[in-house]
Order: sequence, then C-alpha cells, then structure tokens
Amino acid sequence: MTPAMTSPMPQAFARQAAALDDLRQMDRFRQLIPRAGHDFSSNDYLGLSVSEALKEAAVAALERGVAVGAGGSRLLRGNDAEHIALEQEAAAFFGSEAALFMGGGFNANQAIFSALPQKGDLVLYDALIHASTHDGMRLGRAETRKFAHNDPKAAADEIAQWRAMGGAGQIWIAIEAVYSMEGTLAPLTAMCALAVQEDAVLVVDEAHATGLFGALGRGLAHGIAHRPKVLTLHTCGKALGASGALICGARVLIETLINRARGFIFATAPSPLNAALVRAGLRDLATNPARRLRAWDNIEHAQAEAARLCGLRGYDSQILPVVLGKEA
Repeated sequence: MTPAMTSPMPQAFARQAAALDDLRQMDRFRQLIPRAGHDFSSNDYLGLSVSEALKEAAVAALERGVAVGAGGSRLLRGNDAEHIALEQEAAAFFGSEAALFMGGGFNANQAIFSALPQKGDLVLYDALIHASTHDGMRLGRAETRKFAHNDPKAAADEIAQWRAMGGAGQIWIAIEAVYSMEGTLAPLTAMCALAVQEDAVLVVDEAHATGLFGALGRGLAHGIAHRPKVLTLHTCGKALGASGALICGARVLIETLINRARGFIFATAPSPLNAALVRAGLRDLATNPARRLRAWDNIEHAQAEAARLCGLRGYDSQILPVVLGKEA
C-alpha cells in the first residue's frame, strides 16, 4: 500500500466510511478486480471489441491521420471530420433524420432528459428505466411520473390522471427496447400506439438491442425511427465494441441538444479514433450478418442450457437474470 492509502481517515469522511461499513455488513460492498475466465457478464455481445475488424480499422484510421484525442469541446476545436461522418452514417443506418455522437450512454440519457422536456411537460417512464434516465430527469424541468413495467394501460392511466389535473404540455414516454437487468422486451407496438394516440414523443433506449435486434441489428424501434416524434439511443460500448453513444432523431431535437445539453456543450468531445471505430462497427453490422447470427446461436444455446440445468425459462433476450430474492 502507498502511504496515502494507509493514512488515518479524516473525520470529515466518517459518514462515508460508515456507509461503506453498512454495505460490507449487507455483503453489498463492491470493488474493482481484474477480469478473468470466460465472459458471461460483459455487453460485448458480438465480440467486436476484440475482433480483427476493429483492430484493422484502428490501424487504418491512425495511418490516415485520425487523431487520438479531440482536444476540446465540439463547439470549440473538437469537432472532427470523423464525428461528422459517423453521425451522417448513423442517421442513415438507424433511419433517423439526424444523429449526435456523445461520450457514453449515461451522458446521452442525461442530456436527453435534462435538455429536451420543458417546464410544463410530462416525462412518463417505465418503472425499470435506467439510472441515467433518472439522473437526467432530476436535472430537467418537466414533471415526471412512472408506470408499471411494460404496462401500456398503466401508462395510459397515468397520462389520463395528469391531464385531469390540468397537465397540458408535451408528453415524453421513456422506455428501453431491452431492459438491462430483467432482459425483457418492451411492448413496442403498444407503446408506439399510445404515443401516437397522445401525441407524445417516444424515447427508446436501444442500448441492449443495438447489434442484436431488428434488421441488421438496427434495434427494435428501427421501423418507427424515421418518425418525427421518435427518439432512439444506441450505445457504442456494447454490441458495437467501442464506446460512446448515438442519439438519433429529428434534426430540431439534435440541434437543441447541441445548444442546450450541458453534458455536450461543456465536455471534451469523444476521441476521433473512437468515432472511426464506431463507424467500422456499423459497417460490420451492415455487411457481416453472420456475426449476429452466431451471437443468436450462442444466446439460444445459453437459454436452452439454463432451462436444462437450472430450470430457468422464459427469457426473451441475451440477458438471463437469476433473481435470488428481494432486497431487504
């Protein structure tokens, strides 16, 4: 241990230390350990992060002079040609009018829900929505309400109650295409119908669907991504094998994020080299469907073995949760 690690704890941090002790008592204390063994827990669903395709793309990008770092915010000097090319290609691939590349999915969800819904609006969110959406909503100015997981009727009831209490702003419905902990799929057809009925904006987090679901891995919402009131989020650090996130939607929403999202305005732009790798990942999805088919062979095998060996059934996706009990 270094001297800094063995020095006495300042009294000012006593509450933090006590909270950590509580976590240890509940066997919930987490720490970082080196990864080892077989991979049953990463989000590298297609194996692209260690693929020859991305390794070769990295070498080729460096050889043609792509920068490793952006050097600043994209609104200053950090807007690289790789960022621009990626956004154009992503919009075309995912079927939206425009796209915006950000440093990660967490940052992207924070940006969406802090900058787009306005005062007087309603953000209606699934009970199992990701933590990043919650953080974005806390930073935003809109009213928020949750509805029971994957229950369109419960969502409609919440809207009716909000309207009965005088709610008249824009409604934003936040769902995940594939839920990251449960592995369940959103009832997208029903949620889209509700959004149309209520003239709502449907925000679909495709983080765990991108690369696996939809034609060429474009996600579950690809068929509706062209609609003006549909916004999709595709993370690049899971099936795409790199890092970052792509927000895809109407140009007016993308331009609002560029001008209003603090996580975009005041952050150093993602690495241009990383943008080049995401471009390569998208090309691989478009031209190498065999990679996705192999992934689904493995998923179906894992589902079958979970049923055979453990009696675990009913899985809809690559995420196979084993629920041990309820938290006390």
